[in-house]
Amino acid sequence: MTATLVAKDLAAGHGDRTLFSGLDLVVAPGDVIGLVGPNGAGKSTLLRLLAGLETPEGGELRLSPPTASVGHLPQEPDRRPGETIRAFLARRTGVAEAQRVMDEATQALVDGAPGADDAYADSLERWLALGGADLDERAEEVTDSLGLAVGLDQEMTSLSGGQAARAGLASLLLSRYDVFLLDEPTNDLDLAGLDRLERFVKGLRAGTVVVSHDREFLSRTVTKVLELDLAQQQINLYGGGYDAYLEEREVARRHARDEYEEYADKKAALEGRAQMQRSWADKGVKNARRKARAGGGDNDKIGRNFRSDATEKQAAKARQTQRMIERLDAVDEPRKEWELRMEIAAAPRSGAVVAGLRDAEVRRGAFMLGPVTLQIDWADRVAITGANGSGKSTLLGALLERVPLSAGHAGLGSGVLVGEVDQARALFHGQESLLDAFCAAVPETEPAEVRTLLAKFGLKADHVLRSAATLSPGERTRAALALLQGRGVNLLVLDEPTNHLDLPAIEQLESALDSYEGTLLLVTHDRRMLDAVHVTRRLEVAEGTVTELSL
Repeated sequence: MTATLVAKDLAAGHGDRTLFSGLDLVVAPGDVIGLVGPNGAGKSTLLRLLAGLETPEGGELRLSPPTASVGHLPQEPDRRPGETIRAFLARRTGVAEAQRVMDEATQALVDGAPGADDAYADSLERWLALGGADLDERAEEVTDSLGLAVGLDQEMTSLSGGQAARAGLASLLLSRYDVFLLDEPTNDLDLAGLDRLERFVKGLRAGTVVVSHDREFLSRTVTKVLELDLAQQQINLYGGGYDAYLEEREVARRHARDEYEEYADKKAALEGRAQMQRSWADKGVKNARRKARAGGGDNDKIGRNFRSDATEKQAAKARQTQRMIERLDAVDEPRKEWELRMEIAAAPRSGAVVAGLRDAEVRRGAFMLGPVTLQIDWADRVAITGANGSGKSTLLGALLERVPLSAGHAGLGSGVLVGEVDQARALFHGQESLLDAFCAAVPETEPAEVRTLLAKFGLKADHVLRSAATLSPGERTRAALALLQGRGVNLLVLDEPTNHLDLPAIEQLESALDSYEGTLLLVTHDRRMLDAVHVTRRLEVAEGTVTELSL
């Protein structure tokens, strides 16, 4: 069925803080609406409101027809203990809930409850529409095509990160909702997965709202852009695709700045004129009083009258100028956006050889990396690409002497100081506060300096005393980036650094990498980052084999 979701005058907030208000949106069949804005602007909250999972502070939602199904697929799909892949797919596609409702309706039919016939017919129709009848067969086919390579009765908690990403993608490809609400569906996907996701989204007849920080994915899929502008407290809907949005936004911001500057210049000129006119009027009054005290005849009287008239005229002009100022159409100054001014603190250079592997092998169950012989030299800038599960993170672990070798040799060079942003942002998952976790990593830095540094990365007083485990994925990533600025490094290791970062922060990271002069190991599936960041070498990892590609 085709369905339309309408939001009218929607408002939401956290405590005393307003996220947005007066939000209007129509999600019609075939729409792919990219939802963009900085972290904290309310993107995930809006998706949950549209899904009916939270209640708005104001406004209303209408779904036409009311029986249409709305699928909300959040970022970081939860892996529940004891839940198999099969059960995970049924839950994420909505089939499990539809099955539960149909089972209840069946029991009511058996019990002869009033209205049971209609309830059963409705539940059956919904179960069929969501694809319940052939979900198992389709699940086998889709997971095989994605290379999941494990049985569907295996528990989700036993999967690797790459396998979990494939299972998450499979749950989306298997879904048959009437409206799709997708929160960061590109996270952790490799290039093949991104291509499959793009084809799926572009082929949907259902209306779709998608939050993503993958600029290339947005450019290839969205037909409209809804921007939650946190700095200006505005909501803007742009009718073109993502690239058109970037151009229109830049033009709109330039016009807003020009309009404000024109208004400010005009107001300043009028205020200067009024001040001068008031000054002349005041001077005329003082002169008249001085002449009056000096006394005189008719000529003096004529002079006093003349000066009085001139003074009154200046005062009238000042009042007229003031009215002109009051009649000006006020233009608010555009608020300056919060920007992540990121730097990567440099450490003294390491030795000529930074890291190396010789005939190195790593065995993990049926998987084997290697044998690999590889040398990373000072100031090498290496991009490492490959499918999920091919061994990229294992290669990084071997180079850093963090993963034990089954055979061969690994070694770090002299004077190497490693700065790392790993996929799990593991340093900030504990129960201690963010401040304590960060201070433990930079013991020579005073807590006050740590607070200042974290604030530069948007992590302020309400973040630093919270348990690190309660941070959002984006906040953990920003904390990991702050650590790079807080201590000097000469070997920078970035494993999927753009996951959960907002678009301005990604661009700031790319800018910081441009000026970084040490050695760089970069693992990313972000196609625009691969184009933007200067690299001197490129390694491709495929099924445990490492190949150096020509640039």
